Amino acid sequence: MRNPDPTGRPDAPVRAPEVARPEQHAERPARPPRPHPVRGTAPRRGAVGRRGTADPVRALMHRHRDLCERAVDPLEIAAGLEAHGVTDRTAARYRHRDVFALAEELFARVPAVPREPTAPGPAPARDVTTRAAWTLRALLPGAACLATLLALRLTEGALGGDARLALGCAGALLTLLALLLAVRTGPLAAAPAASGTGMLRVCWLLGYVLYGDALLHQVLSGGPEGPWALTPAPLPALALAVVPAAWCAHLFALHAHRRLLASHALEEFAAGARPLLFGVVALFIGALAVLQYLAGPVFGSGGAPAGATALGVLLLLARLLTVHGFPEPAATGLAAAVAVEAAAPALILAGRLPGLDAVARPVRALIEAGGTGAVPALACGAAALGLLITATLALARASAHTAP
Repeated sequence: MRNPDPTGRPDAPVRAPEVARPEQHAERPARPPRPHPVRGTAPRRGAVGRRGTADPVRALMHRHRDLCERAVDPLEIAAGLEAHGVTDRTAARYRHRDVFALAEELFARVPAVPREPTAPGPAPARDVTTRAAWTLRALLPGAACLATLLALRLTEGALGGDARLALGCAGALLTLLALLLAVRTGPLAAAPAASGTGMLRVCWLLGYVLYGDALLHQVLSGGPEGPWALTPAPLPALALAVVPAAWCAHLFALHAHRRLLASHALEEFAAGARPLLFGVVALFIGALAVLQYLAGPVFGSGGAPAGATALGVLLLLARLLTVHGFPEPAATGLAAAVAVEAAAPALILAGRLPGLDAVARPVRALIEAGGTGAVPALACGAAALGLLITATLALARASAHTAP
């Protein structure tokens, strides 16, 4: 069919209207959700469109490129950024709502670098066999301590002083080896970089439980002289408390890891991790109090329960900090408790010198007010309070729960 041409040319062909092809109007299938962005692809949520020509994330991406290339998921990048001082407020300057969102973009934009497979750092082991194994190992210090004290009690009067001393030294060495085995495996295991000075501090604190009260009594009465009486009652409770300490460390690591996976902001995780820390500390205090109550009728009521409880909390917090990558404050807390306990008899002895009587007055006033047990209670209690404040800040960080 021909139609007049509007420009004057006759019989111009009439063009048929274009018919849209069916595939042009077909809806694109929805993409399935992904748990994490794919490495090396464009960032999510239209971040490129928001940035425009200026890309504030690029400088951060180059600064932490090694971290981003070796990360196995965005959570590892978020923990690494937090360890380098990047907070949710800092992430807002990069036009992201929090560090987790920023880590997802970095994970998507930086291609992964192949590396040798390493042992991952997931949530703590949950199988029954593993938990039973480290629970049995945690029982060894308490069993060795109980066996030693019972052997000393049964041989009283039957063996001479030298034989009993050798028996006690052998039992103490066996208990120490069992304690080393218990803290090198399971939830109480830490990096092997810890120095031997930490074990020396622990030995001093445990030795003070046995001989500290007798030492202060003799120093106050003009000594020291003569044999020192032992106060073994708190020691078996502390040795048996390795088991609840291991379980408290396990529960804290397990629930903190779960909370970290469910969190979407660093502040949200910190707000949930702090009550969790307080809960496991309270649980351990209750377990230690029960053990001391049960050990009292068997081994006597000597010693200061408050000092033994403070020492147990101090050792638990020091181990938690060491396990999660903060050995320096843990060592400082133990050293502070050792220094206070050593300073008490030293100040009393120094007060005997002419003109230095005022030096011993604070220690004498403390002992008159609370007895000799007030010294370890004050030393370990103040150090435990300092470590609790430190742990509240340090263990509420995501980076404390993602390092393998």
